[in-house]
Amino acid sequence: MRNIKLIIEYDGKGFNGWQKQPNKLNIQGEIEKAIQEITGEEVDLIASGRTDAGVHSIGQTANFKTNSKIPIEKFSKAINSRLKKSIVIKSAEEVDEKFHSRYSVKSKTYRYIINNSENGTAIYRGLEYHVPMKLDYEKMNKALKYFIGEHDFKGFKASGTSSKSSIRTIFNGEVKKEGERIIIEITGNGFLYNMVRIIAGTLVDVGIGKIKPEEIPDIIESKDRKKAGKTLPPQGLYLLKVEY
Repeated sequence: MRNIKLIIEYDGKGFNGWQKQPNKLNIQGEIEKAIQEITGEEVDLIASGRTDAGVHSIGQTANFKTNSKIPIEKFSKAINSRLKKSIVIKSAEEVDEKFHSRYSVKSKTYRYIINNSENGTAIYRGLEYHVPMKLDYEKMNKALKYFIGEHDFKGFKASGTSSKSSIRTIFNGEVKKEGERIIIEITGNGFLYNMVRIIAGTLVDVGIGKIKPEEIPDIIESKDRKKAGKTLPPQGLYLLKVEY
C-alpha cells in the first residue's frame, strides 16, 4: 500500500468548501472521484484541514492510500486530467506510511487579501474583499504582532467550533501593502473555525481607527467574541502553505 501526498491549489468560489457532503459540490469529493477514475479504487482523501465555502488554497495538503502502480511522476498529471480547471494538483509524492495530512501538521500559513481601492474590482471580486475606507496598514501590522504567542482565542472563533480547546499558538504574522491591496499573512500551529477571518476583521477595525493596536491584548484576554471585529467574507482567504 502506497501513501501519496498531494499539494493542491483551488479557486474556492462555486464550491461548498473542502469537505465531502451529499448533493453539494465540494473539493474533496471532486478529487476523490478523479482518483477513482484513474486507479479504479475508492480512496479516502485526508486534508490538513477543511476550508469553508468560497475559501481558496495555494498549498492545501492531502494524502491517500492506494495500491495503484501508476508512477509517482505521472500521478498529478493523471488526476488533473479528470478535474475541473478550478482545482489543480501541483505535486504528488510518495511518503512514509505514517504520514497523516492532518495529524502531522507543524504549522499552517493563511493569507487574507483586501482590495483597499475606492471602487473595488469587477474581475477579482471573488478573490479578495473590498474595503473602500482608507486603511492604515502600519497600525494593522502593529496590532497583528500582539496576536503572536500562545493565547486562548475563544473570542476569535465562530459559534459552530467543535474544537475542545481554544488555545492556539501564532508563530508570526505580517500586514503589508502591495499597490491598492493589503495582504495579511499569519502562521500558527492551528486555527479555530473562522479564526483567521475574525482576526482579519479585527485588523480592519484597527485600520479604520475603531480599535487601537494596544487594545488587542485586552480583547484577546476578554475571550469575548463581541469585542473582536466582524468575520470577513471567505473570498479573501487563502490557505497558503502547510508545514510538516
